[in-house]
Amino acid sequence: MSKNLPPVEKMLVISIGFTMALLFARIIYTSDIMYGFYVWNTFLATVPLLLSRQLKKMEKINRKSILLLCGWLLFFQNAPYIITDIFHFEERQPVPYWFDLVLVMSAAWNGLMLGIVSLMYVENFLSKYFKNFGLVIIIFASMLLCSYGIYLGRFLRFNSWDIVTSPENILKTTTGHIFNPFQHIQTWAFTFSFTILLCLVYFTVKKLPETFRSETPVKI
Repeated sequence: MSKNLPPVEKMLVISIGFTMALLFARIIYTSDIMYGFYVWNTFLATVPLLLSRQLKKMEKINRKSILLLCGWLLFFQNAPYIITDIFHFEERQPVPYWFDLVLVMSAAWNGLMLGIVSLMYVENFLSKYFKNFGLVIIIFASMLLCSYGIYLGRFLRFNSWDIVTSPENILKTTTGHIFNPFQHIQTWAFTFSFTILLCLVYFTVKKLPETFRSETPVKI
């Protein structure tokens, strides 16, 4: 493992490795590729982290940083989206029920933390140009767009790249949701509920260093 990786990224690599080990053990044991989609979904979930890592290195807002921001926002939803893969969880013999539970929950954790860390990197970059209130608004807006994107992906089966390959379909769908909100109560109920959940997780994680600052950290 690269010594240049920050500690949090080293833990993410270990965590993803654990999930992949569970997945491949399951495939070998059952000769069934059920949950094999976690390989692709986890790859997509790492894209916003990779983009935000590059953004964090930028010293100023320019064309490259704007492109990185747009790319990050486009793929950001793919990280916490993995949480919704829990819908696929059910007992499937001969695999023990608890084994699939650990697999699904570990994958959900990876997606959540990949998204949280990438957002922290983005916030770190934007903190050079926005004050606290402005950052909170940007974070909330990012979470809102992310949650809406998750809804589009999970329930309407859109992909991130559809904004390039099928922009007219996304525009038509989104316009209907915005201008006829009472006809799409479930859409907005999910979007705002998931936004609140993500915000609670994000700001809780950010408070952890303040809580344990006086204690001696455990080195790994």
